[in-house]
Amino acid sequence: MGGAEAVSRELAVQAWGPEDAPRVVCLHGVTSHGGHFRLLAEDWLADTHRVVAPDLLGHGWSPWEPPWSIDDQLAAIVAAVGEEPAAWIGHSYGGRLAFELAARTPLAVSRLVLLDPAVHLPPHVALPAAESARKERAYPSFEDAIDRRYEESQLHGAPRELVEAELRHHLEPGEDGRWRYRYSQASVVAAYSEMASAPPTFERVRTPTLVVLGAQSYLSYDHLLDGHRQALGDLLTVVTVDGGHTVLWDALEQTAAAIVGFL
Repeated sequence: MGGAEAVSRELAVQAWGPEDAPRVVCLHGVTSHGGHFRLLAEDWLADTHRVVAPDLLGHGWSPWEPPWSIDDQLAAIVAAVGEEPAAWIGHSYGGRLAFELAARTPLAVSRLVLLDPAVHLPPHVALPAAESARKERAYPSFEDAIDRRYEESQLHGAPRELVEAELRHHLEPGEDGRWRYRYSQASVVAAYSEMASAPPTFERVRTPTLVVLGAQSYLSYDHLLDGHRQALGDLLTVVTVDGGHTVLWDALEQTAAAIVGFL
């Protein structure tokens, strides 16, 4: 019988630290990759934890083919890293995914760290973000790509050498000589639609939670913070760092110190 060949959904995963140490699973945001957590792992966590960081579907070295829904992302993540209890760290969309997992499989999430999370984007915020993601980002050189990243992402104090070191593994030249990020634009557009959907209620995620917010982030958490505090009480810790949305670039030491203290 004929039919389409099944496409592998196995995620690419990076890992640091002893295999028998307590686990920390890190989920990146849209347009990023698992290597975003390398410095956090190597310099702060890998001596005491096993840190694993998959590339999400549509990103990095993981499969790019659809579907890319939250359900599909979580199925692929669990297949890649398992459901053994772990602390979960999620940045931006990765925060929404980690939050969803904690609501659906609470025994798998011992602690939850949300870095400037996109738990829910109001539709009027998600729409322009999705429209912007439709534009191709191709650059004549690696250096130009870094310059544009600073212009487009409104980075606040992120050391250029830190950004360059990470993006050396995420930008690549194409056959036309122009440099592009390793992610599917279509998957990013789809992710903004998912972020605009209603998330689980905070009452369903009764997990010790650290929220790290960038003081200058374009992504507001104000519409969610009161409800989060009311639902979790003393289980919730909120830290604001001096930076924008990408807190592991803008305020790496502050963010890492908050994570280490929480874990």
